Amino acid sequence: MTETQTDTIAAPLLLSPRALMWRKFRRHKVAYFSLWLTGFIYLMAIFGEFIAPQAPDETNRRGIFAPPQGIHLFVETPDGGRDFQLHAKARKMQIDQATMRRSYADDPDEIIPLGFFVTGFEYDLLGFIPTDRHFFGPIDPGDTFYLLGSDRLGRDILSRIVMGTRVSMSIGLVGVLISLVIGVSLGGISGYYGGWVDNVIQRLIEFLRSIPTIPLWMGLAAAIPLGWPPLRTYFVVMLIVSMIGWTSLAREVRGKFLSLRNEDFITAARLDGLSDWAVIRRHMVPSFSSHIIASLTLAVPLMILAETSLSFLGIGLQPPIISWGTLLKEAQNIRTMVEAPWLLIAPGSMIVIAVLALNFLGDGLRDAADPHAH
Repeated sequence: MTETQTDTIAAPLLLSPRALMWRKFRRHKVAYFSLWLTGFIYLMAIFGEFIAPQAPDETNRRGIFAPPQGIHLFVETPDGGRDFQLHAKARKMQIDQATMRRSYADDPDEIIPLGFFVTGFEYDLLGFIPTDRHFFGPIDPGDTFYLLGSDRLGRDILSRIVMGTRVSMSIGLVGVLISLVIGVSLGGISGYYGGWVDNVIQRLIEFLRSIPTIPLWMGLAAAIPLGWPPLRTYFVVMLIVSMIGWTSLAREVRGKFLSLRNEDFITAARLDGLSDWAVIRRHMVPSFSSHIIASLTLAVPLMILAETSLSFLGIGLQPPIISWGTLLKEAQNIRTMVEAPWLLIAPGSMIVIAVLALNFLGDGLRDAADPHAH
């Protein structure tokens, strides 16, 4: 072979493990779509005030239990034509004097013009940028528009769901981070050292897993003083939902450490003079970090469901904190479900979408992290 022919031969493409994992993940179409959907949900949580068309706590006596309003694209002109105008039909409220039930009917003579980047209630974007701009809503700040309906106080359900996303999704992330620290630490110590340390940690895990989850949550939540501020209660609920979540991860980490601690590269690292902490941090944990990421992704929806269950049962977050669980709690009576089913359907659908997206994302990461998967 001549020198010219040798120069034209392309070198083989060598990809890092992370690049290989990413390429395999992109082939999982459902998981890849779930990644974008999950990112959109977290963006909605970050920019909640910008996306919410109305203040989540703003009440309206003329809009109690108002059903969802549709969006229309064209309006009729005086000459019989049609012009493009994004709008919703204005509504009139009527009260049946016999049953005292409210009903709403479209007002044919009045519309509510809608637009993008409209003015509304004032807030601090990202916590430090004062503004009154909102992504979508009525052009006239005095108009009320309920895309997903309103509740018993005339508050906009869409705005409350958007603001509740911040609490519910952050509880999942923070709870998983707490579980990550506890699970990797105790699981790593248990698998690396073994002996009596392993026995003590495993007996603790078995004891925690033997306790029924709901009674444990109820007992811990009952210990929260009623006079605590909402922020402190929020933090304690995050600790409660993390009490059990770390046990599964700790057992997975322990099993991996038991199989790795006698490997040749671990023995070489010890002979090289590295401390136990350095061996764990530099060699053992990175060797299965992709599996930990996949496990944590699958744990986030469990944390979200745990917070929702606690709040729905009345032992978790309480108003004025807005979360998906507290929104569902307001729809747990029969009258509300009959007269205003959107109070249950809207937050319930959001929970289902978020949990499915996170589960599909976790499945895709787990398959991409498995070197033996095809």
